[in-house]
Amino acid sequence: MSVSRPARPPAAPPRGRARPPSPRALALAAALLAALAPAPLAAEERLTVAARVVEDPRPVFATVESVREVEARARIPGSLARLEVREGDAVAAGQVIALVEDAKLPLQIAALDARLGALAAQRRQAALELERTRALRATGTATQARLDDAQTALDVVEGQIAAAQAERAVVVQQQREGEVLAPQAGRVLRVRGTPGAVVMPGESLATIATDRYVLRLRLPERHARFLRAGDPIEVGARGLADGAPLGRGRITLVYPELQQGQVVADAEVQGLGDFFVGERVRVTIAADRRAAILIPRRFLMDGPGVDLVRLASGAVVPVQRGPARGEEVEILSGLSAGDVLVRP
Repeated sequence: MSVSRPARPPAAPPRGRARPPSPRALALAAALLAALAPAPLAAEERLTVAARVVEDPRPVFATVESVREVEARARIPGSLARLEVREGDAVAAGQVIALVEDAKLPLQIAALDARLGALAAQRRQAALELERTRALRATGTATQARLDDAQTALDVVEGQIAAAQAERAVVVQQQREGEVLAPQAGRVLRVRGTPGAVVMPGESLATIATDRYVLRLRLPERHARFLRAGDPIEVGARGLADGAPLGRGRITLVYPELQQGQVVADAEVQGLGDFFVGERVRVTIAADRRAAILIPRRFLMDGPGVDLVRLASGAVVPVQRGPARGEEVEILSGLSAGDVLVRP
């Protein structure tokens, strides 16, 4: 009778020898290491500090002025018969704005007309005498000397008529010059005189500003070396209000002469056509140019009551912040040209 023996358990592996990991375990370990591995560091953003030339804006006041102001003057003496314009009227070049009358001129013209009438009668008489003398000369009755005298008499009368006509034209022109004309197109700023008043030659009856307006700036003498023709300017709202600004303009002329310790410059700006002459407008100009250090805002760190920057060497240094210029900030102290910054 056979006796069944229990099954022998599998032999344990000898001590000191590790069981080789399975392929599945190796794959899981590799995935875990990949997940826990730190991400590669992004390239650090660096900036080399360099000084640049910046412009300091200054708010000033400018006045709207005409490029030119001309005077409409009387050309003859007389009385102001009528005045055709008033302040603020727009006039065209050559337009009659006033009339000056001299009472003596019509009398002179009438006298010259009477003289011309008498000379015309003398001319007719001289012409008839010349025709008779020619007929008598043809028959041999009159001498050649008499014919020459008749011809000379007619020539003298015709010369007198021509002189009188020229004299009358001068008087008529003087009378026409009683019309005071606008020397150029523009707007009447001031009117002087009243109808009936006596005026003299060269007396101004109206001041006319041209249609072209400019902004005239007057700045202290210390700004003279910074102003250049072509420099841009920022023009504020009309009427010294906080409305929409007029926009940008540019300096067109810097006068070479200082007036009462001030430098004078003209600037062109669109939209000044309906402004009053002498109206003030706020203007921002570049009144100074200097070297400064500017860095982007992202390189600044907020410290305990101070601004900080990080250098490429790892040092953190405090800086003094100046005015902002767009996305950049001026650094007044703490940095020098050539320093390399690292973005925090």
